[in-house]
Amino acid sequence: MQRRTFLNGMLAVGLSGPWLHTLAADMSSEGDDSTVDLLPTDQLPLGADLRDLPLLANQTAVKGQFKATLVAAPFNLALAGGLQTEFWGYNHSLPGPLIEVFEGDTVEIVFVNQLKQPSTIHWHGLPIPPEQDGNPQQAVPPGGQITYRFTLPMGSAGTYWYHPHPHHYTAEQAFRGMAGPLVVRSRQDPLAGIPERKLMISDLKLDAHGTIPPNDSNDWMNGREGQFALVNAQYQPVLHFDRGGRERWRVWNACSARYLLLHLPEHSLTLVGTDGGLIEHPIAGLSEYLLAPGQRAELIIDAGTPRGSPSMMALAYDRGKMGDVAPEQDVALFSVDFSQVGDSQLQALPDNLATIADLGPVKAHKQVVFTEQMDMQNESGGMLFLINGKQYDMQRIDLTSKVNEVELWELVNQADMDHPFHLHGTQFQIIERERDGQVTTEPFRARRDIVNLKSGDTVRIKTVQHWPGLRMFHCHVLEHETMGMMAQLKVE
Repeated sequence: MQRRTFLNGMLAVGLSGPWLHTLAADMSSEGDDSTVDLLPTDQLPLGADLRDLPLLANQTAVKGQFKATLVAAPFNLALAGGLQTEFWGYNHSLPGPLIEVFEGDTVEIVFVNQLKQPSTIHWHGLPIPPEQDGNPQQAVPPGGQITYRFTLPMGSAGTYWYHPHPHHYTAEQAFRGMAGPLVVRSRQDPLAGIPERKLMISDLKLDAHGTIPPNDSNDWMNGREGQFALVNAQYQPVLHFDRGGRERWRVWNACSARYLLLHLPEHSLTLVGTDGGLIEHPIAGLSEYLLAPGQRAELIIDAGTPRGSPSMMALAYDRGKMGDVAPEQDVALFSVDFSQVGDSQLQALPDNLATIADLGPVKAHKQVVFTEQMDMQNESGGMLFLINGKQYDMQRIDLTSKVNEVELWELVNQADMDHPFHLHGTQFQIIERERDGQVTTEPFRARRDIVNLKSGDTVRIKTVQHWPGLRMFHCHVLEHETMGMMAQLKVE
């Protein structure tokens, strides 16, 4: 699909406002998509030792409290030789600094916006009140600031992250670098003695001048994927494995649209945690594990044999992209150096990791349907991304729920592409999946805030909201969210 055709399609269906004119300028300033020369992948240095994520310092010594400041601002980094790239980020860090806190802590973060766009911080996955969760209605203007305050409930230990959520601007702020990891810990963690790695995977698109280009029509249609997949902001680094022979990896998919079908050749993966923390029992012997955009996982990796230097791969995954696109390919993320591992005997993992109780009797039902629609007015080919037949409207309430009332949501993907569903402010439990009339019960109980829906899938989840206010639910392909695949839930 050509850039001009896509834009005409949006105009034909009545999209308007300042944001559309900005988007139109971005999409028309460079002519056809093919005129943007991308930086060759061999121009970015690779093979450096994997760095630890930078840590956000706690500014108070008071037990049970965490106070800090996050400043969103442009900054320059030289990633490709002498080419300077302007990123947007938190505290001049790529990715944003790691926040580590404990269940029960009271968190106070001052957010200062030094961008030329409004922004927010969405605390992705955290069970916190909606007025502290950076909704689009709470956008902080350029030069402004806000203080987020919340207390983390017991049982909320897990692997989370933070990123912007201003309407119309989320996708751009994310692909320019605005995302950071957040870990909530438990003081009774059964896996606390295992050496831990934190691996935040993101996309980067650079043009031939080392500049981050705006989205083209293919990015808006399929979701943006850069030519570089970074780990902790490094290109294909080397992870030197712990000499004890076992590690616990927390993995974030912080990409706008790239799916990560993780595979480590000649090694198996053991799943011990999902978005919202540990699962009930380890699931060993996995040859691959899929992370949709926004999802996280905790994996146990044993050195085993042989002890070479395999590459962790994101295997080719067909998510149903539209238009004239290149075939999916395997992507190397990082290599793992097992050469220094000793011959120590590994103990069996605990069989019981967590207790995850059923949420209880269902009091209400809801249905959410994802659709895509091609608009052919005036021979245009503009795509619409819809929830329950509608594009996002900040002034409209789409669904209502009651505080502490357990609901069964039926999530239906009638679109041609995969769409990852995300619900703000709570964790949900997947009950069953249906495809081609066949219903499959979810094989294990887990806490999640994102579930992927392949074309034709129906997924049923149990969920409950614990605070009144406004919540978002949307596709976590950020371009699709920006183009309208988002809706609002009012909790009363």
